[in-house]
Amino acid sequence: MGKRSIAALSSNLQKAVKWIGEIMKECPNAQHNQVINDAQLRFDLTPAESEFLNHNFKDLESGRK
Repeated sequence: MGKRSIAALSSNLQKAVKWIGEIMKECPNAQHNQVINDAQLRFDLTPAESEFLNHNFKDLESGRK
């Protein structure tokens, strides 16, 4: 999946991205995979949206983008 602007994302995916950012800011030592999984369930994301999160946040834990 190529780079997409946040405006092109679904409402639920936008909320999930924002929520992940807030959680990682509040709890920088949180396991990123668990935060992403929680977001997928919390915001009822589609498989494609879940893949977007996994792809775009895969380096979150090691690289702290």
